[in-house]
Amino acid sequence: MGTWYYEVVSIDGDYANLKRTDIESDDLKLVARALLPPEIVEGSELKYEMMQYELIK
Repeated sequence: MGTWYYEVVSIDGDYANLKRTDIESDDLKLVARALLPPEIVEGSELKYEMMQYELIK
């Protein structure tokens, strides 16, 4: 299992759009907010590892 880093680009109701920051990509990943830390806001930085998202900034 690897480690990936994301930025919260936007929050739309029960979902958030995440953009990879550890590689160059313009693709967005739509993720249910129930899977994300509750304190996220637009611009938050997340680490995804071992099937869990962790707020890092």
